[in-house]
Amino acid sequence: MGVKRIDAERAAELLDTDMGYVFLDVRMEHEFVQGHVPNARNIPVMIKGPGGVGIRMNPEFVESVSAEYPSDCRIILGCQKGGRSNKAAELLSEAGYTNLHDMRGGFVGETDPLGNVTFPGWTSRGLPVEA
Repeated sequence: MGVKRIDAERAAELLDTDMGYVFLDVRMEHEFVQGHVPNARNIPVMIKGPGGVGIRMNPEFVESVSAEYPSDCRIILGCQKGGRSNKAAELLSEAGYTNLHDMRGGFVGETDPLGNVTFPGWTSRGLPVEA
């Protein structure tokens, strides 16, 4: 089926249905605890490197998701601005997940080089936040 790209408002609509959608926040834990989509689950696709220096792919990402969600689960993926969730969707799709939605703009929104929001995300659309 592939990965569907949706905006934050569509993500909120899907989460409000009784169709069993879950929100998987793939940001690092320190980003997640500062605020996230209500009832979101956090499984980082990127983690800090050895000794806390730099960042790298989480080698256990797909395994961690698989331990919690079956491959036909309706999953909405989100991150800070949209890049990591896109990568996470790609990894899960390759692992056989069939009902993935990548939330374009992430939690704060896509930005230009000066930090101006060019495509609004969850918070820049004024949607509810949980901390």
